Amino acid sequence: MAIRRILTVDNAADTAVLKQVSTPVEGVDDELRALMDDMLETMYAAPGIGLAAVQIGVPKRVIVMDLGSGEEKAPRYFVNPEILTTSEDTLPYEEGCLSIPEYYDEVERPAKVTLRYLNYHGEQIEEEAEGLFAVCIQHEMDHLEGVLFIDHLSRLRRDRAITKVKKVMRAA
Repeated sequence: MAIRRILTVDNAADTAVLKQVSTPVEGVDDELRALMDDMLETMYAAPGIGLAAVQIGVPKRVIVMDLGSGEEKAPRYFVNPEILTTSEDTLPYEEGCLSIPEYYDEVERPAKVTLRYLNYHGEQIEEEAEGLFAVCIQHEMDHLEGVLFIDHLSRLRRDRAITKVKKVMRAA
């Protein structure tokens, strides 16, 4: 396993990759599991709760996530995820993103979604997500479409976010 560099919006080349639509994966094999292991290690090191493959420069439809609490790890893997249904009810949530470090803003998303995906072993899963899980999976799935959470904000707030990230990254 290896920690990979997370692409950030302060860099034009990184942003161009982050804006790509990710391609579906043919199937889950050892090479893909190694990528998911690297993604999980990268996410934990950042630290974060979700990471899409495109955020490390691999535009494939793969997401890792861990919403476990404290020291208890609960890693999840989503290959070729798709949302089947969304609720009419919405949930505002203050989101952040590893590709937009040190910036948080409120985004409103459907409160519940039903999704289908392949897990770490290539098994097809269908389940309902709500609360933080629903917010996080929608956030990460946006990455697969080349959409960042700041794209849901007004132009002014989006520009502020990018300016703040540039300052943060210069200071790092």
